[in-house]
Amino acid sequence: MSRLVAMTVLELVANALGLLIAAAVLPGFSIDALSFIIVVAIFTVVKFIVAPLIEKLSAQYVPVLNGAVSLITTFLGLLITTFFSRGLVISGIQTWILATLIVWVCGLLAAMILPKFLFRSTLSGAKPHQPPHPPAA
Repeated sequence: MSRLVAMTVLELVANALGLLIAAAVLPGFSIDALSFIIVVAIFTVVKFIVAPLIEKLSAQYVPVLNGAVSLITTFLGLLITTFFSRGLVISGIQTWILATLIVWVCGLLAAMILPKFLFRSTLSGAKPHQPPHPPAA
């Protein structure tokens, strides 16, 4: 499995967990069960597209924002996803702020923890375990 596929799967899992936790914890945050997969897909695609743009803009125009790129990307991902999917509803400024933080923290934790358990050999660049060669005669 390629590194890109493994990273994409990890990003999808991290985003799904973050969105589920935000939906469970925040009363103003809801995801329609039937739309959940579409919401996660849209959110992930938006993050993949927006992150490099935000990084480039912040490096070029506002270097102080470099540390906040991931938070800004998460917020924009949520914002754009609500426009393209009726399955995600976020109401209230406090909910927007907390949802951004929860999804961001879940993504951060998943990025640190999940690679240790999933796709370890793919993400570390190590080759899978190979049986020893038979002794030469």
